Amino acid sequence: MFKPWITAALVAATLGTGALAADVPEDPAQQTDWGLYLTAREAYEMKMSKGDDVLFVDVREPIEIMFTGFTDVVDVNVPFLMVDPTAWNPEKPVLQMRRNPEFAAKIAAEMEARGMDKDTPVMLMCRSGGTRGAPSANALKDLGLSAVYVVVDGFEGGTVKDDPRGPWRLKNGWKNSELPWGYAMNKDKIPLRAE
Repeated sequence: MFKPWITAALVAATLGTGALAADVPEDPAQQTDWGLYLTAREAYEMKMSKGDDVLFVDVREPIEIMFTGFTDVVDVNVPFLMVDPTAWNPEKPVLQMRRNPEFAAKIAAEMEARGMDKDTPVMLMCRSGGTRGAPSANALKDLGLSAVYVVVDGFEGGTVKDDPRGPWRLKNGWKNSELPWGYAMNKDKIPLRAE
């Protein structure tokens, strides 16, 4: 378990002097033991300044990335939840999503392959920063990592409810922060799954 008093020191050491981290999410379900949160813009700046000294992971399902967009700034895609084509979600008219049992092992393998140690900062980005951000970070607790960040506004950002077209994700996030992205996927960063 991480101590709250070291959070400020970790943030300062990892981001550098003068950089501010995102606020702690109000919802306890969106909080992590590390207490380290970034906006999409801060994640971009951290990756640009630290380069290969930080691992930036897109935790979205590749099918989702195919339809919502991708940024080649991430190092790798390791989905936290994966589509189960054999089951419907009982609460919504969509397919069920199931936790990737190999998530932590794949993150550890990526770090090892890149010569990274447990002190290497890891940044995790999902669609909105909400339902997968903290859970994906908390799934890495047993790896003994010293700094795991959650991108709190995710790739698509927050929903604007009063838009005349309906509820659209037009607020903050990677796509809405004028950061590099597109619909082309990089096959070297999105590993294919074995059947």
